[in-house]
This record gives sequence, C-alpha cells and structure tokens, in this order.
Amino acid sequence: MIKNLLRGFGALSLALAPLIASTPAQAVHTPTELQAAARVTTFADAIGLVQVDDEDRTGYTRSSFKHWNSGDIATDGCNTRNEVLLAEAVTAPTVSAGCKLTGGVWLSYYDGQEVTDPGALDIDHMVPLAEAWDSGASAWTPARREAYANDQGAATSLVAVTARTNRQKSDQDPADWLPPAPEAQCRYVGEWVATKLRWQLSADAIELEALKVFADGPCEDTVVSYKPAP
Repeated sequence: MIKNLLRGFGALSLALAPLIASTPAQAVHTPTELQAAARVTTFADAIGLVQVDDEDRTGYTRSSFKHWNSGDIATDGCNTRNEVLLAEAVTAPTVSAGCKLTGGVWLSYYDGQEVTDPGALDIDHMVPLAEAWDSGASAWTPARREAYANDQGAATSLVAVTARTNRQKSDQDPADWLPPAPEAQCRYVGEWVATKLRWQLSADAIELEALKVFADGPCEDTVVSYKPAP
C-alpha cells in the first residue's frame, strides 16, 4: 500500500498553510455566521490546511463515542442510523412503527452496489472513530465525541455503504484503504479531508503524503467544501 512505499522516503518536511486564515478587521461576523459559511477550496489547498501530528490511540474504546442517538429529529422515532438511511435513499422506504424501514433503494458509492435491504448497509463514519481519536478527539468532551459520532450537519460525515466495504475499511486511513470502485476514490479522499477540516482533526505525515499523491494526480480537480463543526 501507499503507506508502506512512503515510509521508505525517510523524514518528511511538510510546509503547511495556517489552519484558518485570519478574518479582516472590517469583516466582523458572529460565531453563528462563521459556522454557517461553507469553505470551498481545491483539494491540494485543503490538504495544506490539515494540521500534521503523530497519532496516538492510547485509551481508545468505541464506547467513548456514543452512537446512535435519537438523531436530528427527536420526535420522529428514528435514531441517527435510520435518519441517514432516509436521507440517502435513492427510492424512499416505507417507515412503519419503531422506524422500521422497508422497500427503499440505496446506492453504496464505495463499490457502486445497489442495495434494497437496509440491513445490508452500514453507516460509515467517513473518518472512523478510532482515527478521530488518534487525530485529536481523545481531548474532546464526551458530548463533542457524541456530536461527532452522530454528525448529520455535513452530508460527508456519515455515509450509507455496503457492510462489506465498511468492514474492509475498518479504521484505516486513505494510505491503507480506498473504495474498490475507482470512480469513487477522488470523491472519497475529498470527503475525508473535508471531515478532518470540519472537526479540526490532524493527520499523520504518511496520511498527508498519501493524500498528496492523489492531489498531484487523478484528483487534482477535486473540490473540497466544508463547514466547521459547532
């Protein structure tokens, strides 16, 4: 994999742009306005905005990220998982008591598979929980980790995909795993970086170098759009 090849190149010197550009004095915005404004940039420039740091999984447990909670609509009887399924359905399912979903159709973009059984789908955290922990979430409050694990504020944070591809991915970053559908890979790495920027998560040097391979090649025209998380 890319990570193993990059390790042979020795010490890496990364010149990273500041995480967030300073706001001009004459442009005063409230925190709500700043959070609501989407930031759009090229894939290469977006990579440069990600802070580089070593990863540390000390103390990680999946239970540190409470999910699935009652979702964005507390009165609909659906948890976050089912709300994502409803949002991403190509053909809307029927919703019965207990938010049981039947009759829908979904497209798993990782592998291009059409799925009609919601039980065959996983809701993937674009940046896996363990990777988020490694990259800064270990210092968050439990409430912020819960918000991350149930984030529906950005369409890129949670994605309905076949259980097979989600489990193949596991907690790997793009240096070790990419979607098996070649046409999905540029979208995937762009959404990976967008999620890291949304939550101000860092990346290790090998991860950054792997992403740069795509920015300098097949994904140079990819556009990254993200909103900082509340």
